[in-house]
Amino acid sequence: MSSNIGQALKVQIFGESHGPMVGVTIDGLPAGIAIDEEWLNAFVQRRAAKGSAIATARRESDIPRIVSGVNPSGKTTGYALTAVFENADTHSSDYGFLPDRPRPGHADYPALMRSHGQDDLRGSGHHSGRLTLPHVLAGGVAMLLLRTIGVSIGAHILQVGSVRDQSIDPVHPDMEALERCHTREVPALDTAAGDAMMQAILAAKADQDSLGGIVEVAATGLPAGLGAPYFDGVEAVLAQQLFSIPAVKGVEFGAGFGCAAMLGSQYNDPYCMVDGKVRTTQNQAGGLLGGITNGMPVIARAAFRPTASIARQQQTVSLSAAAPAELTVHGRHDPCVAIRAVPVVEAAVAIALADLYLQSR
Repeated sequence: MSSNIGQALKVQIFGESHGPMVGVTIDGLPAGIAIDEEWLNAFVQRRAAKGSAIATARRESDIPRIVSGVNPSGKTTGYALTAVFENADTHSSDYGFLPDRPRPGHADYPALMRSHGQDDLRGSGHHSGRLTLPHVLAGGVAMLLLRTIGVSIGAHILQVGSVRDQSIDPVHPDMEALERCHTREVPALDTAAGDAMMQAILAAKADQDSLGGIVEVAATGLPAGLGAPYFDGVEAVLAQQLFSIPAVKGVEFGAGFGCAAMLGSQYNDPYCMVDGKVRTTQNQAGGLLGGITNGMPVIARAAFRPTASIARQQQTVSLSAAAPAELTVHGRHDPCVAIRAVPVVEAAVAIALADLYLQSR
């Protein structure tokens, strides 16, 4: 089913944006993983970006309620962990034009065709970015699992519109710098770049428009040998997770699309020995060869399209009249979804890597 993912670690998200709640069930977790609820809540709250001038005005507590899978001592039981988030601040009247006039850039029309007119499209329903909330919680739990084997994951906003941050060092990622940037309104490594991104987003917002962006992520501490060739390759598993995030339209690893312009002598990562371990002197492959980790940091990027809901008048159709129509979307929407997607990307990577780790066991 479309809302399920994973092999050894299975994740299912459920709910609609304007329904009573959204939630997640995680199956396959080993027993005995300590669930640090304070850290987990803080990780989930990063997605909300509350109080930011460039985040949606929708205000939800976003406090998870874990209803199964954790014992009174705060450790996983080895059975399915389920958590829910109550929806409270819904303005369904903002979507009174649906389903008659589907929004350009949204899933409204194809979703209606798929469900034979039965989909709940208020606030985009099950297609909403609201469903990234339980996705992030699942990723946070996966991170707590990965911590036990020394794996760290961190991301930043690499680009917004034409403004670009400095890239992560692919050989020696500064994970502490990535952690520090998460406290900023725009989580860029270079504060000047972050300020410029903020101004670009505010300008687009003032112009009743939106911007896209790129999130870059690094995972360190992975052993060599995780993954498999072809269909179960690390790139395949990570890409499925990353492309599951609403608004992601492109994914790349290491040098990514840039490798198409390289010579083999430039792209190939020479091997070396560091403290008795096999390493590479560069990391164009992004830590992945043949679908398998090689012990170097895993580096990936996800490109996000501009937010579809904009305040400008747009052309659509009236399905009831079978005629052209105009539409102005009101409501509360991010002018750049990539900013709040940084923890979502981290979560997606964590789920994929935790699944691969548990498969290797």
